[in-house]
Amino acid sequence: MVLTELSMLELAAKLTSGEVSSLEATRACLTRIAQVDGQVKAFLRLDEKGALAAAEASDARRKAGNPASALDGVPIGLKDIFLTEGGETTCGSRILQGFVPPYDATVVRLLREAGLPIVGKLNMDEFAMGSSTEGSAFGPTHNPWDLERTPGGSSGGSAAAVAACEVFGALGTDTGGSIRQPAALTNTVGLKPTYGRVSRYGVIAYASSLDQVGPMARTVADTAALLQLLARHDPLDSTSAKLEAPDYREDLEGGVRGLRLGVPREYFTGGMDPEVEQAVREALKAYEHMGATLVDVSLPHTKYALATYYLLATAEASSNLARYDGIRFGLRAKDAKGLRELYGLTRERGFGPEVKRRIMLGTYALSAGYYDAYYLRAQKVRTLIRQDFASAFEQVDALVSPTSPVPAFKLGEKVADPLSMYLMDVFTLPCNLAGLPGLSLPCGFTKSNLPIGLQILGKPFDEARLLRIARAFEREHGFVRRFPTL
Repeated sequence: MVLTELSMLELAAKLTSGEVSSLEATRACLTRIAQVDGQVKAFLRLDEKGALAAAEASDARRKAGNPASALDGVPIGLKDIFLTEGGETTCGSRILQGFVPPYDATVVRLLREAGLPIVGKLNMDEFAMGSSTEGSAFGPTHNPWDLERTPGGSSGGSAAAVAACEVFGALGTDTGGSIRQPAALTNTVGLKPTYGRVSRYGVIAYASSLDQVGPMARTVADTAALLQLLARHDPLDSTSAKLEAPDYREDLEGGVRGLRLGVPREYFTGGMDPEVEQAVREALKAYEHMGATLVDVSLPHTKYALATYYLLATAEASSNLARYDGIRFGLRAKDAKGLRELYGLTRERGFGPEVKRRIMLGTYALSAGYYDAYYLRAQKVRTLIRQDFASAFEQVDALVSPTSPVPAFKLGEKVADPLSMYLMDVFTLPCNLAGLPGLSLPCGFTKSNLPIGLQILGKPFDEARLLRIARAFEREHGFVRRFPTL
């Protein structure tokens, strides 16, 4: 038994039986990180002392018969977008280097209360703006399946750490596919919950109407168990839904017989890698064999989704990132002469090229004379995209598509071509515009042994059904039990 290759729930069962201690599991993670993270570069910083102390406390609770949760004692990692009291949080940016938050994000507090040792903070594209983790100010993360390739982004560090068995699970954020796309590229499971299902309080904002926190793990059941800890109403987040979360594992083995699964024709387009399309088509056939009915559906405004997203997301980013001015926290250009120069030099030195690009795009879209032509019109198209999904869900229970149009691409391949990079999220970002839940799970490998992901999209707050549909496929195929060689 390789301890770090266990799923979260498998480890939890061994913690309950006393076969393994949380201290052993946490030390195994730290040893694994020491062995392979020099190649993968998933972690920005470790909290060895804090993780081991949390593991000791967990073992004491288990021994007393009072575990704090089903996952008490299971080590986990955090994307470096979550505020952690007393621990540096940079959001992958130099402008926040050295910033130590005075409080925990709500999801971090919930994980601590549930007894999960937090091993450290994981790499990401700067301010979650990117699809390859190459936008990080601290260097790219490498895909464990091929170290010359990207693990995706912006939650690439989270996906790579889980895939490389450095931690048992991780948290990411998804603004336009930043959980699902890296999950697809690393043979892991990633879930973007419905907007409002999980608190965003204490999460550094990129685009506030699109950002959502979600779990990343190696199995569907682990993803469900993690979501169970996070899906709570939070009065500190004004967008948090006042809805009681169901038991996400209760109907996990319910299968798909009798369900109607929509296949959106706009998601099978030219430019998709043939091996990706073949794997997804085979997955669709597998669902038919399991008793589901496939239904051809249309989402006609999908062709406008990419442009709509990059207007709305950049506009919100322009507003959210205005707070980084060298005055209150983070980097400060100490040699500046006057306030205007302080702002300019701080931002010039602190922000990377992609963040600057998006701030400028968003500022332009919001400027006088252009607001109606760009931002307001994009909001109207967003409504049409949402209506497309609502019409489709009148006919079907869920939608099934590819997650990414291509498998993991080589590091450096798309850096000089922003539009090509933006196209990596073409199948994932419409879900964010509509505020819907979406999940990516492993559905095969290319001939070059690169993972392929299958995306399942659902009705608002219908995460339980997405997990059930994903589990039905996972149960019939052994993709999640394959590990990269490092």
